[in-house]
Amino acid sequence: MGAAAAESGTAAALVIPPMQRQQMSNISSITQFLLLAFADTRELQLLHLWLFLGIYLAALLGNGLIITAVACDHRLHTPMYFFLLNLSVLDLGSISTTVPKSMANSLWDTKAISYAGCAAQVFFFLFLITAEYSLLTVMAYDRCLAICKPLHYGTLLGSRACVHMAAAAWGSGFLNAVLQTANTFSMPLCQGNGMDQFFCEIPQILKLSCSQSYLREVRLLVVTAYLAFGCFVFIVLSYVWIFRAMLSIPSEQGRHKAFSTCIPHLIVVSLFISTAMVACLKPPSISSPSLDLVVAVLYSVVPPAVNPLIYSMRNQELKDALKKLIQSIVFQQQ
Repeated sequence: MGAAAAESGTAAALVIPPMQRQQMSNISSITQFLLLAFADTRELQLLHLWLFLGIYLAALLGNGLIITAVACDHRLHTPMYFFLLNLSVLDLGSISTTVPKSMANSLWDTKAISYAGCAAQVFFFLFLITAEYSLLTVMAYDRCLAICKPLHYGTLLGSRACVHMAAAAWGSGFLNAVLQTANTFSMPLCQGNGMDQFFCEIPQILKLSCSQSYLREVRLLVVTAYLAFGCFVFIVLSYVWIFRAMLSIPSEQGRHKAFSTCIPHLIVVSLFISTAMVACLKPPSISSPSLDLVVAVLYSVVPPAVNPLIYSMRNQELKDALKKLIQSIVFQQQ
């Protein structure tokens, strides 16, 4: 009698409500995600393909030229250009993480990305974007020292210090990517597998998670936002000191030189932070697939393509090095 009751109790404990059974089935059956952006019509897919191809080639060419010029020209072996080389590497990596897969999907008229591929995309994109933001903070410190303490610049920012700061920027990106990716992909997903985006983005994955399970990821995102805000405050204070120091430079030529080395970095930082803030802080009431798509393009695709142009536009040393590099390539082919 007791054995029968125990068996009955065990059977009752194993009864799973239909809704929970469906959620468990959805969780276990997700082997791929669908990237639904630009997938409405074949014409839209082809337009997206050619547009992204042009932007991607521009990013490859611009950043590749800067990396080669800085590496080959001994006159550019200074802290500022060392950090610029790292920035170009990060830009190349970030745009190569998202755009090629999106173009391939449009070319072959498919929407799928594997579960492992999506996790890898999230990891590498977070790694490179976080490292880039940290590096932009380091570059603000570099410009602040160069203009506010020019006599101590070489002592305070030697080659070893530059390597350590660049390594810290890359390390912070790696740590954030590990935490965010592990946390995101440990959540149960029970809202399907379609994302209204052209790459795997954490906010889109959160929309697929089961109710309440995304709260731990939100907490981690809040901590990350506080750290990012701290970097933002440091950058703003650095430029306050920079502009105060520039006003005290007696010669107009000296002010112009200081201005020309700082403005490109300030433009890049403003572009990066403004697009990232729109992506993170836009209220859900105005969120829509079209707006999310535009914002994602602005913060993930546009900066790597325009950063080389911004940095080379007012920098005569870099323009001379690029001109010398292009001439040597042309003469070698003739």
